[in-house]
Amino acid sequence: MPKQTKELTAIEVKRLTEPGRHPVGTVPGLYLWVRDTGTKNWVLRTMVKGKRADIGLGGYPGVTLADAIKRARGVRDDIAKGSDPLAKKKAAKAELMTFQRAADEYITLHRASWKNAKHAQQWENTLATYVYPTIGTLPVKDVKTEQIKDILTQHWNTKNETMVRVRNRIELVLSWAMASGHRERGLNPAAWRGHFDKILPKPSKVNNRKHHAAMPWQDVPEFMRKVSQVEGMSARCLEFTILTACRSGESRGATWEEIDLNGKVWNIPAERMKAGRAHRVPLSDRVVKLLEALPRIEGEPLVFPGSKENTPLSDMSLTMLLRRHATGVTAHGFRSSFRDWAAETTSYPGEVCEMALAHAVGDAVEAAYRRGDLFAKRAALMQDWAAYATKPQEAAGTVTPIRAAA
Repeated sequence: MPKQTKELTAIEVKRLTEPGRHPVGTVPGLYLWVRDTGTKNWVLRTMVKGKRADIGLGGYPGVTLADAIKRARGVRDDIAKGSDPLAKKKAAKAELMTFQRAADEYITLHRASWKNAKHAQQWENTLATYVYPTIGTLPVKDVKTEQIKDILTQHWNTKNETMVRVRNRIELVLSWAMASGHRERGLNPAAWRGHFDKILPKPSKVNNRKHHAAMPWQDVPEFMRKVSQVEGMSARCLEFTILTACRSGESRGATWEEIDLNGKVWNIPAERMKAGRAHRVPLSDRVVKLLEALPRIEGEPLVFPGSKENTPLSDMSLTMLLRRHATGVTAHGFRSSFRDWAAETTSYPGEVCEMALAHAVGDAVEAAYRRGDLFAKRAALMQDWAAYATKPQEAAGTVTPIRAAA
């Protein structure tokens, strides 16, 4: 039992400034904790069910000495009657932890580990649209399977890809709540395996996801001839994207520091890649020529800067360019055009073509033994692709009239 000390007056408490725990007397175990920052809090050190516990009673001067004494006596009386103030406090905290607040906590904690701000925004938007209207204000400890089912079944067959993400996000938030003590451990009511896979049809049965609209590979050379005549950074960026078979986000974010013109290689760092792995892109002679012709702006790190300083071209800039010159085609779709061309007109191995697209090849064991990235073979592939995509228009045949016999 803490030893009772000299009772301090309100004036003496006010004068306490030295960092540390200062016993104030009157109630055994009652301290004023002065932090290094100068803030002051009341703490009651006592025993709860045989274990020592420090119970916060509020901050000073918001809670006066008289209030702290009253609160401390109340807590000690509750303990004497068999009550557990820590459990009550934890329960009260859990009661206040709504699903929306838990989701906000999860997003805040994980935001830095996500590759870009867009991912966090997608989390916030999908939860606000589909989840919060149903369970946002509900204590996270009370979220049940039926409520999640109501959320998912509304759009499972019509917006399946989105709802698959929504279910996964609900599951992650509830898992965090369990691990953080805001919810009892046990079956996660949003779990798929062994739970929702018995309730909802498999995504593969209802997913109507469409592939990115792609241009037939036979039409690429004619399209590239059109784009080459268009002035502006958007056209050059689209050419670069097609000739490197990369994703438009990777090309729009390219910096001159990543480009080695002498070595004919573009080194994309892991944080800018979809798979989170660094990727080397061999640059064909045509791409090197394109890059050498671009203007270099002092102090501007981006290869394809937008209208604002140090801001890349927007995705919409490429979309608008495509709408003017190729109806119903996406920039991402040219990766499919490249892959179809390689499969149907070349003898390059599939793994070389897939690695050119920065796709994972083989299983984890195979990947562990493959130390190289087939760069030399990919360089030859990209040289052939550029030669095909930028080939000049074939001249029309000349018709020679047949002279009548003399």
